[in-house]
Amino acid sequence: MRLDEIITDIGSGLNEGRRGFRKLLGMVAKKEVESVIVTYRDRLTRFGFETLEFFFGVMDARIVVINEEEKASHEELVEDLISIVSHFAGKLYGLRSHRYKRVVEGVKELIEGD
Repeated sequence: MRLDEIITDIGSGLNEGRRGFRKLLGMVAKKEVESVIVTYRDRLTRFGFETLEFFFGVMDARIVVINEEEKASHEELVEDLISIVSHFAGKLYGLRSHRYKRVVEGVKELIEGD
């Protein structure tokens, strides 16, 4: 396998408008990609990974996940919920605001405090 290009994004896997993500989808749609290597599933997308796998497969591409760690369903749901709250709190209050940080920390305490 030959590495031709590295595409990086700084942003949430919830954000489907990431420039690199859009570029990758375009390349896959044009059948310019054989394999996509990601460190973790949620680095590519937080939700809908199976849909991306299907789409890539139809376009004769595959996704290779380097760190495929099995998580308990409870653990995965907690992470997903925190991601969703972080995403929307960031949109509502701004990622650098104190309100954003308080909302995210409050949700983490609520969920992880069982």
